[in-house]
Formats: sequence, C-alpha cells, structure tokens
Amino acid sequence: MNKDLLKASERIDRLHAQDIDIIQSAEVFAFSLDAVLLAHFANPIRNARAVTVDLCAGNGAVSLFLSTKVQGPIYAVEIQERLADMAQRSVVLNRLDDRMQVLNIDLNDCLTYIQPGSVANVTCNPPYFVDLPASQKNPNEYLAIARHELKVTLEQTIKMAGRLLKSNGRAFFVHRPERLGEIFHYMEENKLQPKRVQLVHPKKDREANIVLIEALKDGKKGGIHFLPPLITYNEMNEYTSEVKRILYGEEK
Repeated sequence: MNKDLLKASERIDRLHAQDIDIIQSAEVFAFSLDAVLLAHFANPIRNARAVTVDLCAGNGAVSLFLSTKVQGPIYAVEIQERLADMAQRSVVLNRLDDRMQVLNIDLNDCLTYIQPGSVANVTCNPPYFVDLPASQKNPNEYLAIARHELKVTLEQTIKMAGRLLKSNGRAFFVHRPERLGEIFHYMEENKLQPKRVQLVHPKKDREANIVLIEALKDGKKGGIHFLPPLITYNEMNEYTSEVKRILYGEEK
C-alpha cells in the first residue's frame, strides 16, 4: 500500500471482498456499513459505455466499491473539499485514474459537468436527517454535513438523479426506512419508479434501520419487489454470515 498518499490522521482500510483500498480519517470521515451495503445491493448497467455517477460521495467509498462491478466511467460528486481530496487520492491508490473522476462540486451543479440524460447508473448515500432548528448536530462539521441536510436535501438528490439518468437508467439509494414515503413521492415526481427494496435490521428482533432502493427511470408503475430482509448482527453481537460475505467475500 502506498502510504505516501496519506496525510495527517489518515489511514488506509481495505474492503476485502473487492480488494479495494480507501483512505479514511476518524477526525474527518470514515465510510459506514451503509456504503458497503449500497454498493453490494446495486445491480448496475455494466457495459463499457455506461456512465455511473455517485452523488454525496464522501470519501468515495461507494464509487470505489462499484468500480469492480462496472466497466464504464465513474464520477464521484462531493461538496466537501477535504473528503473529495481523500477520494481522489484513493482513486490513485487503486489505479482507477483512467476511468474514475472526483468532482468537488455542489450536487445541484452536476449538469454543468455531466450531460443530462446521459447516465446509466446513479448511486446515492445522502444525509439522512432533515435540518431542523432544534435538531442536535455533530460538532464535527464534516460529519454534520454528511448526516444532516445542511448542503443538500433528499428532494434535491432524487431530482438530480432523475435529471442525470437516461431512460431505463438505474438509481440506487440507501436511506432510513422512516423516510420511505418521501422517497417514493420524490421518485414518482422525477419519473423514477421503485423496483427493488430491501430492509436492513440491526438484529432479527429489531426494527429496520436502513432501507435500500433501486428505481428505474421511465419505468412502468408497480411491480416493486421486496427482497428478504438483511440482518446485520447475530445474538452474539457479531456480523451475520451474510454481512461477513459482503465485507470479506467469504465467511470468517
């Protein structure tokens, strides 16, 4: 691993299932299981001409993990300069410079850089929480922006996905189950038809805390498939065998 790419407080972690290395920092940002699950859940169009855009990219985790699934160019869109810089160095670390580009821009400016209606796949791990005056936010600015809708809203992310995607293009989102009604509403407004949904539960006897959604641009209404639920931890507070396979490529 090339540690010359690291800055102060940073480390290199590996997603063993895909042999991808990623630059992280506990002081700034480190990807969560949500990002791994989104990349695993995504069933992208894979041909060499298919463009993939990852919105709210953070340090590039979802984009990097998807690089083993898609053949075409990948754009990672991230507004925070330091996170975008970490993502770009991870691109170099994994020798993906020839097909992956990090755009350090406001998500709402995507169409200045990427032609509308030209994208085959959009992924998004957006901020989960509405920016309410009374809501408590992380004192770490990087984490606050990643978790709360301080820079972009759920509606804006779905609208941009709809504008970027070509007809029959695919959008993949990870979010909180309690906002599923809003997600479906905004998707319908933007000609995105939900087609696959999977709920993720921390334990088998607990309520779901993550939802994964696939939508099709200009798809026919109806026909939503609800996949079997994914359970994160077993009774011994260890990852379940399915999650271990997602993380490590085999049960350990």
